[in-house]
Amino acid sequence: MPDDCPDALIRFAETLADAAGPVLRRHFRTPVAVDSKPDRTPVTIADRDSESAMRSLIARHFPAHGVVGEEHGTERGDAEYVWVLDPIDGTKAFITGKPMFGTLIALVRRGAPILGIIDQPVLGERWVGAAGRPTTFKGAPCRTRACPRPADAVLNATAPDMFTGGNAAAFARLGRTTRLTLYGGDCYAYGLLAAGFIDLVVEADLKPYDFCALVPVVLGAGGAMADWHGRPLTLGSDGRVIAAGDPQLLPRAVEALAAP
Repeated sequence: MPDDCPDALIRFAETLADAAGPVLRRHFRTPVAVDSKPDRTPVTIADRDSESAMRSLIARHFPAHGVVGEEHGTERGDAEYVWVLDPIDGTKAFITGKPMFGTLIALVRRGAPILGIIDQPVLGERWVGAAGRPTTFKGAPCRTRACPRPADAVLNATAPDMFTGGNAAAFARLGRTTRLTLYGGDCYAYGLLAAGFIDLVVEADLKPYDFCALVPVVLGAGGAMADWHGRPLTLGSDGRVIAAGDPQLLPRAVEALAAP
């Protein structure tokens, strides 16, 4: 884990979540217009406006910090501190009325995540992870569960179609070693892992705003996160991620994914 994260930055990150939440609640389960981005993923006014609300606060309080956002791009991406924002991780769930989405807020220092929030504003659930501190869920510490053996593990991924070619073969190989494979949840699945209900989340083709916030949450709850080679995740990672509730599971997952 990088250097400990100051209290003031943690409080500010929660302020960002507090600013995004009302925008999302206002549009949730309403006939909101849905546009398609160039990559054919959906986007709504709720995505755009909630990110704008957070970026406005960052510009006002930390003008020297960088920002990487899913909807409004990158500013000062080479700054020492960079906020990484996904206003709605799980827009497909959001537009279909399912509360299995969340706002992701990360702060990275020199490319390494030191602070992360998963906020589910409809259910009123929030995970906060920060370097040097235990992860909290709704203000109370939460922990992953012990599960050192893949044969006992519950494996989760957002959707099977995120795995193609060799990635699909690797994920199927890992799935054959685990007790159960489930799909769905986007960032919410990582919160459930941090709370001790899921043992492994393995995904491919994520962007930094999809995974940076998850790293401090999972690590602070006693878990482990890495790329498919077992390397620490950074702003520049390739988007293939493993989250393990029990750190002993991580090398087993890496081995299964890498096997011929």
